[in-house]
Order: sequence, then structure tokens, then C-alpha cells
Amino acid sequence: MVPFAVAGIVIWALVGLVLLIFFRDWLADNDHTDWLWTCLAGFLLGFLGLAVMLRHDANRRRRREG
Repeated sequence: MVPFAVAGIVIWALVGLVLLIFFRDWLADNDHTDWLWTCLAGFLLGFLGLAVMLRHDANRRRRREG
């Protein structure tokens, strides 16, 4: 599951950067600046998901060995 969490973090970061670099004026003109905050939240929450998945994988490995 870790690759899915990492992929999610990367996707949120890329979308946020694309919006910030190429669509900043459009977002401001159309009152959609909250899209940038959504990307930031997805990026940061992805690290929480990554931590959960790392712990889950470690516990699963421990159960299989023991």
C-alpha cells in the first residue's frame, strides 16, 4: 500500500504546482484559489496516510514472521 500513498502525495504535489505555476491568475480571477488549498491538504494528509501504511506493512510483516 505504500506505493499508493506515495503516488497520491506526488499527484497532489504535481497538480498543486501546475495550478500554481500555470493557472494562478485564472484561479484568482474566478475565485477558485481554494483549489490550491485542497492540493496542499491532499499533499499533507498523504504523509499521514503514508505513515499509516508503513505501520500497517510493518505489523503485517511481523505477524507473518511470528
